[in-house]
Amino acid sequence: MTPPRGRVVVVGAGHAGGTFVTLLRQAGFAGEVVVFGDEPDPPYHRPPLSKEFLTDPLERWLRAPGFYAEQGVALRLGEAVVAVDRRAGTVTTSRGESLAYDHLVLATGAAPRQLAVPGADLDGVQVLRSLADARALRDRVRTGGPVVVVGGGYVGLEVAAAARGHGVAATVIEREDRVLARVASPALSAILRDYHVARGTAVLTGQTVRAFDAGPGGRLRAALVTDEAGGERAVPCSVAVVGVGAAPRDDLARDAGLACDAGVIVDAGARTSDSRVLAIGDVTSRPVRALARRMRLESIPSAVEQARQAVATIMGTAPEELEVPWFWSDQFDLKLKIAGVLSGPYETAVRGDPGAGRFALFHHRDGELVGVETANSAGAYMAGRRMLAARRRVDPVRLADPAAGLHELAGV
Repeated sequence: MTPPRGRVVVVGAGHAGGTFVTLLRQAGFAGEVVVFGDEPDPPYHRPPLSKEFLTDPLERWLRAPGFYAEQGVALRLGEAVVAVDRRAGTVTTSRGESLAYDHLVLATGAAPRQLAVPGADLDGVQVLRSLADARALRDRVRTGGPVVVVGGGYVGLEVAAAARGHGVAATVIEREDRVLARVASPALSAILRDYHVARGTAVLTGQTVRAFDAGPGGRLRAALVTDEAGGERAVPCSVAVVGVGAAPRDDLARDAGLACDAGVIVDAGARTSDSRVLAIGDVTSRPVRALARRMRLESIPSAVEQARQAVATIMGTAPEELEVPWFWSDQFDLKLKIAGVLSGPYETAVRGDPGAGRFALFHHRDGELVGVETANSAGAYMAGRRMLAARRRVDPVRLADPAAGLHELAGV
């Protein structure tokens, strides 16, 4: 079969876009590939930005910078696409150029939500999404000043753990009654909070940052916090990282008339409502295995899976079966691996010793496993992921019994 040709234009040079063009060439695509990235850096690994921002070098490229030219990929960095004309099949760039496409791939990612409070524009208050953000954070934290993290999500906890690992004081401020309230089980939230506190992180839940306070020279000196009872306090800091979620960068898709709902709506082949336009990564609202609804998955595994889907669609090959969603996080010496999406009521079987930092939480509902959260337990994680993929019936008593073999429970 003759390899497909034509021109593929990719908007976004992040993990999703960089992975897509690599896989597209590996699949034998013989046409032209053009990638637009509004950052000056080539595609890079984003997880180290929060996990290892104090470790040099920060620059962990997806591929050696020369790879793209060798593969005939035109990497146009520092240049954005500002409009899409679907009828004409063209994009307009920030430099005023019009470029035709046969396939358009939107990999525009998500933008960090800002905190709309007084002082949010002070020197020292920042988000963490890009390599430039991580460089700025590294330089500020190396001065040794206290760090405040606004938002107790995975990124916020990773930043706090990295800071404490280098002896820098860190405070996590979360408005919900527990950290990871939207993405983890109450059991994992409690374990991680205790783990952080035991290592010197101050964790304030049920509290809201109402303002940032400036010291001499307009530099940040404190976060002003209000608790649920109306009490107020000032938390000293020289750096504040705002991690209160991210919104899909779907403006380009909306302006082009593509169907969107909390992200660009795609099917299991990464197709949008226009068959010539695909979308991948954090910008998408996508089908998820075993769920009767679409959702946005902000994760590297999801971006890579969708890159494969988009390649299969363009190459005309059969797409792979949808994966069980999975995630990971590194905090202190905890290697966390999570599979499944938790929603609705469920019960939890605990295996291992959370106090020792080696455990697995198996979450089940009506005899079916719905999620697994593990720390330093690769075998339990893999067994749980297999059970989720097979939708196996589970025995909660045996799941919690260390004498019961996980391979037997997983059916392997």
